[in-house]
Amino acid sequence: MRDLAVLWPALIAGLLVAATHVPLGVQVLNRGIVFIDLAVAQIAGLGVVFADWLGFEPQGAAVQVSALAAALAGALVLNWTEKLWPDVQEAVIGVAFVLAANAAMLLLAANPHGAEHLKDLLVGQILWVTPGRLALVAVATALIVAAWFALGTRLGRIGFYVLFACAVTVAVQLVGLYLVFATLIVPALATRRLARGRIALGYAVAALSYAAGLAASMATDLPAGPLIVCTMTVVGLLAYLAARSARGA
Repeated sequence: MRDLAVLWPALIAGLLVAATHVPLGVQVLNRGIVFIDLAVAQIAGLGVVFADWLGFEPQGAAVQVSALAAALAGALVLNWTEKLWPDVQEAVIGVAFVLAANAAMLLLAANPHGAEHLKDLLVGQILWVTPGRLALVAVATALIVAAWFALGTRLGRIGFYVLFACAVTVAVQLVGLYLVFATLIVPALATRRLARGRIALGYAVAALSYAAGLAASMATDLPAGPLIVCTMTVVGLLAYLAARSARGA
């Protein structure tokens, strides 16, 4: 029973991240800006680190505002660079990621718990998600998903970047940067050959991966985040092969 009490909030957290990131991942893959998730998530993380450096409470409103402001600023700058230098946008995204990551390391250099904070930002602490926190995340997720499915491509480029920044800000503080990236890209890659049912299969890949990864973490006592990433990669590959086989038949 104790394991279930830990598992169900973690699983819901994963499903909430998947709810926004599976459809956004399809759009990111279509746009050819695969690493934007890493960049915006790292910029949001820089906002968290900066708020912590200023002395604000880790789960306080100031940290959330700082993370969202940083992510929105980063997303808008990347929107501007996409219009200015569309031929090298992926390289610009890479530079933004490296710059934000190293700025965060500089801010954490004098913090005795800096290494632990950096690990939490990258790997996340999905098993420590509390039910109370999930309620606010669920509301934010519902608003983001509703906006995406109601407006879709009508959001335009700026609207897409703003919505994307909001989704990433919520997700990276919940499950960590690596899981955010995997949830965005792996289901989209696994279903890229499908003309119909792509989003539904993407959701299935993500949900199965979170459930299996969390169960494996409980059984082996290994870190949940890395296990879910590895599980999602395997599940995504199997889903891709199954879809290709079905198309061939």
